Amino acid sequence: MPLGAGRPEILAPAGNGEMLRAAVYAGADAVYLGLLQFNARRTAGNFSAAALCEAAAFCRARDVKTYVTLNTVLYPSELAAAAQSIRDAAAAGVDALIVQDLAAASLAKRIAPGLALHASTQMSVHSAAGVRQLARLGFSRAILARELSLEEIAAIAADSGLELECFVHGALCMSVSGQCYMSAFLGGRSGNRGACAGPCRLPFSAGAPGQCHLSLKDHSHIAQLPALARAGVASAKIEGRLRSPEYVAAAVSACRAARAGEPYDAQLLQDVFSRSGFTDGYLSGKRDGAMFGVRTEADAAAARAAAPKLRELFRREYPGVPVALSLDVDPAGARLTAADRAGHTVTVQGQTAPQPAEKDPQEAYRRALEKTGGTPFYPAAVALQGAGYVPLGEVNALRRQALETLLAQREAPAPLGVRAAAIPAPVTRCPQEKAFSARFAGVEQLPQTALARLARVLLPLEQWEQVPQALREKTWLELPRAEFGAEEDAVRCRIAAARGQGFAGFVAQNLAHFALLQGLPVLGGFGLNVTNHLAAQEYRALGAAALTASPETAQGDLPALCGAGETLLLAYGHMPLMLTRACPLHNVRSCRDCTRQGRLLDRKGMEFPLRCTGPAGVRTVYNPVPLYLADRADKLCADELLLYFTIEDREAAADILRQALAGRPFDGAFTRGLVFKQREDAACS
Repeated sequence: MPLGAGRPEILAPAGNGEMLRAAVYAGADAVYLGLLQFNARRTAGNFSAAALCEAAAFCRARDVKTYVTLNTVLYPSELAAAAQSIRDAAAAGVDALIVQDLAAASLAKRIAPGLALHASTQMSVHSAAGVRQLARLGFSRAILARELSLEEIAAIAADSGLELECFVHGALCMSVSGQCYMSAFLGGRSGNRGACAGPCRLPFSAGAPGQCHLSLKDHSHIAQLPALARAGVASAKIEGRLRSPEYVAAAVSACRAARAGEPYDAQLLQDVFSRSGFTDGYLSGKRDGAMFGVRTEADAAAARAAAPKLRELFRREYPGVPVALSLDVDPAGARLTAADRAGHTVTVQGQTAPQPAEKDPQEAYRRALEKTGGTPFYPAAVALQGAGYVPLGEVNALRRQALETLLAQREAPAPLGVRAAAIPAPVTRCPQEKAFSARFAGVEQLPQTALARLARVLLPLEQWEQVPQALREKTWLELPRAEFGAEEDAVRCRIAAARGQGFAGFVAQNLAHFALLQGLPVLGGFGLNVTNHLAAQEYRALGAAALTASPETAQGDLPALCGAGETLLLAYGHMPLMLTRACPLHNVRSCRDCTRQGRLLDRKGMEFPLRCTGPAGVRTVYNPVPLYLADRADKLCADELLLYFTIEDREAAADILRQALAGRPFDGAFTRGLVFKQREDAACS
């Protein structure tokens, strides 16, 4: 049965060559893997350009698709190397490129227009409007956020018209992918650069010290694979490029069984890796304390005990390629033709002269030809003709020779065409005069004074009716960084209501917002993760009049962003380290008993504020120490310095605003963030 409606692709991780072989031998329909640069699992084994060619050939011969991850944000100096990675992927003849940065998508369309584009989950696409926007940008597939419920996935599939890929098994990040800055700000290792150190697995307690209340269990929706298929999911993705070949084989085997409506060994799947069991909290919509868990010694012991049984899952090659075999025995000898459905045909000739048959040998010939075990082929059709007898050993030899030759034909290089595309050089600019703008978490936080000195004020969209008339001409209404399911309809209604009410414009936080705000003045928020001039150009083409630089952008890369147009830079704020739909406070209390705020205590005794923000109930974990750059304004390349107020009360916001506008040093503990730091991964990428 061909892949398609009702039979989603099984997509497996391949962090190295051994995992690739395990995935294919276990029966995966596709694999995803990374080159040595610019992929979101930089610490996996990954593949050189030459190894990628070999891997793609190995997969192509077995009807397995190959998707290459180029899914990190890019800095201006890296665009040439990223372009070469795209050429390497095209030369290998891979089936698609998975990207996060719009610059990577733009380069791919210029260099290898025949290379399909898949939108990484790190693009934070979690709504139908976002998926439709991806389609307009030339993507063929969207990899949805892991936080969606089954009903929300079905609604997107019904309204988007684009192929959808969903994670069905593996680790869960605590934060919405692409919106986590914890590893970057706490340790200098960015998740958006493939270098996440996994700080969420460390103790962060919402109650007694020492608990791991940011650690989610692995999710497993394999049992719901038929339901996901009915919902419109085209590809079922297994997370785990940093796991083992045994893990990959177990997950692929379970997916194959579930897709066929057959039982699978759920205990074996749990034994290979879990954090004291699995969760389906996001898919079922039951987002509670049962979603959290840690890896225990008992979990590790179960994995060690299960290893021998797991290795049996990929000891022999999965026969996934249909082949038609035709044996003709005539006076010249035995002749075997093997043909696949892609048009490859091989004919091999035997050397033994046929002898008169004492009894009809055709049933024996058929059994010999059907012995394709140990190869990627299965006999879809067997035809026998002619008279006479040749030894079965010769028929077996002909079968082996024909299939080996056919496999070699199928491995032949299939490079995609590339164009000589120039990479746009940045126009650099470093404004000497800087304006100040401020974002406030709510109208109640607005200070009574100093607002007149601000170039613009940012306030939440849901509070538009409360914004004073006198302030509206400089107020930009900020859309929520995440809205799931029906929440997008509420956002659309608020935009319509606020339109024409005297506001300066709106702040877009993800790709979906550009669709919702079409024709309106738009300011791009920091959640877009804009780090280079080419991505900036792409967002400006979508309608952004100005863009906020990613908080992970270093000072040396800011002139290129400014050269692409008006640029804002975060100059104050308790950095939103995580944006999460699962609530850490569920480990200690229910929503019914909650005040929509709390704190997490790390192993060093630092308190990380947590707020339930916006009408959607999305949780944000903030850095306890604020970023402060306002006293270094003369050292920064930006048109506007954005003061980002979140957890402060009105009095504190007023004091900090006056302090920043005066360019005074910060009064208290603070951080300079990443802007003046040498990137930890600069030498690696």
